[in-house]
Amino acid sequence: MIFLMDLQMMLLDVIYFILRNSVRVVLRPRTKPIDGELVLITGSGGGLGRLFAQEFTKHGAEVVLWDINSSANEQTAKLVREMGGKAYTYSVDVTNREDVYRNADLVRKDLGRDVTILVNNAGVVAGERMLDCPDELMERTMKVNCHALFWQTVKAFLPQMKAQNHGHIVTIASVLGLFSTACVEDYCASKFAAVGFHESMAHELLADEIEGVKTTLVCPYIVDTGMFEGCKIKEVEMFLPPLEPQYCVEQAMNAILIDQPLVCIPASHTCLSSADCCHGNPMWLHIVSWDPTSACTPLLK
Repeated sequence: MIFLMDLQMMLLDVIYFILRNSVRVVLRPRTKPIDGELVLITGSGGGLGRLFAQEFTKHGAEVVLWDINSSANEQTAKLVREMGGKAYTYSVDVTNREDVYRNADLVRKDLGRDVTILVNNAGVVAGERMLDCPDELMERTMKVNCHALFWQTVKAFLPQMKAQNHGHIVTIASVLGLFSTACVEDYCASKFAAVGFHESMAHELLADEIEGVKTTLVCPYIVDTGMFEGCKIKEVEMFLPPLEPQYCVEQAMNAILIDQPLVCIPASHTCLSSADCCHGNPMWLHIVSWDPTSACTPLLK
């Protein structure tokens, strides 16, 4: 009986998301202008971060680029400037909260204004099985993918956004923060933490009636940026290959520009976000068995 009730709820969730997305195709929400906004992007030296910098530049925003790799970051800035945009580079270790605070103050001092859009994009993966992975690499994954969100968001930039009742916080998480798979324990743990952090922060803004500060949680499937090189989900590789980075960023930008709270890429994974409540009960096993990626084993180097 309980199983049938849970199954009914899951089917209703699926129908809801299908109908909602269909309505959005027909009645697409109006996009907001972001020209003149000051956008800070972490992990901007390559991958999604570099593409985000270019996409925000296309829409007239100025970009602040944070990356631990100075030379790669300068290359991103060069690409932005070649587009006619403005880019400001800072070498920052996001795992070091004092470095984050110092550079946040430096950005305000150098530019004379506050960051209005924050893209928490910096991320790493150890790429080794848990029992073979050095402790230091697992700690680094948690620090970059999870702990840094506290320093960058809550402490360094959110107070100014709340004071002005204006801003947007974007967290680049993963579908592996909504469900798990084998052999990437540290990465899954860090992304589950990122999802929980982001959702709790969004609830707090709602409770504080801060309507002008928007949030967007981005949960992509594996993206072909090189970070997951050597990681293959063999059972679904033929019909669900790694996402093209440009496609991923474009989908995320579409969500940001309409203040969409959550975007899963591809959209077929969106229904899993409503299944979080099923963790720990037998129905969850049926939900994840329906999604083919949950039963796969990555082949890590």
